[in-house]
Amino acid sequence: MPQAQRDYIPAAGRDWLLPFYDPVSKLMGGESLHRQLIDQAHLQSGQRILEIGCGTGSLTTLVKTLYPAVEVVGLDPDPKALDRARRKAERLRVSIDLDRGFSDELPYPDESYDRVLSALMFHHLNRDEKKRSLHEIRRVLKSCGSLHLLDFGGTHDHPDGFLAHLLQRSEHLRDNSRDTILTFIREAGFADATEVAQRRTMFGRVFYYRASKPRPSESAPA
Repeated sequence: MPQAQRDYIPAAGRDWLLPFYDPVSKLMGGESLHRQLIDQAHLQSGQRILEIGCGTGSLTTLVKTLYPAVEVVGLDPDPKALDRARRKAERLRVSIDLDRGFSDELPYPDESYDRVLSALMFHHLNRDEKKRSLHEIRRVLKSCGSLHLLDFGGTHDHPDGFLAHLLQRSEHLRDNSRDTILTFIREAGFADATEVAQRRTMFGRVFYYRASKPRPSESAPA
């Protein structure tokens, strides 16, 4: 399906909320959350890094700031968010590539990236989109490359606080429980899918996941 004809949830949920996206992210400790995700990815010079659902580019630019010798690409379907990401990269004087696209139709060749990162995006996807996205992520990862995913838990993952309860009632969090996400990752053919950590935020508990793409001789059926 042509990208222009596809529906998507804007980075902030609604176009008019986009100016508030970065301030709200800062309020909930977004940079700290991102740094923990980056730390678990164990990045090295010369690697190619893809962030899916990069939004306004906070994680993408942080990766490049902390690791100038890696190549970083951010992908998002929201052109307005990507415009903000470009301005942010210019302001920070970091060189990143930003592409418009969808996580379940990645516009990249097989085995293009050493790491794929995703932060607080997966809950925007429905069940089928999650599954297709994970297969696409596995396709573009190099052998022994890894996925590092951060997102809110689902409706059964014990939300904390008033705002967390409101968010957990959102339909976007269906099929986003810890057990469901880990099952989807394993079904996509990843190895060593595991929950790395979890943290509380004002909007709910978030979970960190890691999984690796096995060598061809070790691959599970796709």
